[in-house]
Amino acid sequence: MYDLNICHLYPDLLNTYGDRGNILALQKRAQWHSIDTLVTNVTIGDSFDSSLYDIIFLGGGQDYEQEIIQSDVLNQKGTEIKAAIEGMKVFLCICGGYQLMGKYYKTWDGKEIEFLGALDLWTVGGKERMIGNIVFESDIIKAGDNPVRIVGFENHSGRTYLGQGIKPLGRVISGNGNNGEDGFEGAVYKNVYCSYSHGSLLPKNPLLTDHLLSLALKQKYPDFEALGVLDDTFEDAARSSVMQRILKTP
Repeated sequence: MYDLNICHLYPDLLNTYGDRGNILALQKRAQWHSIDTLVTNVTIGDSFDSSLYDIIFLGGGQDYEQEIIQSDVLNQKGTEIKAAIEGMKVFLCICGGYQLMGKYYKTWDGKEIEFLGALDLWTVGGKERMIGNIVFESDIIKAGDNPVRIVGFENHSGRTYLGQGIKPLGRVISGNGNNGEDGFEGAVYKNVYCSYSHGSLLPKNPLLTDHLLSLALKQKYPDFEALGVLDDTFEDAARSSVMQRILKTP
């Protein structure tokens, strides 16, 4: 039997929008695939050894909470996080966690806040928030040969822009995405997946959840080939209902 160790970074501070649901989705899908999981919470002041974990998750938080963890990220855990990324560990980073992976956050009045710089991306604050349901299509996550439509809920004032070597997670069909300008949502670098989608993201999108589990299993077990197929009748019906409501299709 396979097993996966999951690290939830800063769960006490980066969980403003119920993003812990992503951890629950990873655990439940893994259980249904007969994979054991162990979740470890790591926060400010805790030691962080990335070699102990197969999936690392950072959720979203308010600007105030991001400022609280900034020093710990940069000075205590940053080197280990960067090494884990280059070592192909699987990351899921949502909203504030997404921004923290980038170079900096520039507030709307011009103050620049240094972030980790693990990914070549940056965020510029705006006076107006981008709030609402979002649908985007990803050719990185596929159902057979077909790109998958992903649904979520965004709530952010930061506008994120992608640099060299960073791919968008998907192209926006409805909503704002990274910045409301270029039509992209999220970011992918190596096995790091970033998104502005709350909701929580993974419970609404089981194929994305299984994709992350598969990546982690392939990294840990050379003999791993593929996950089995689960009965997602209810999940698919729920997604279709939400999608129809957002896109206003019959």
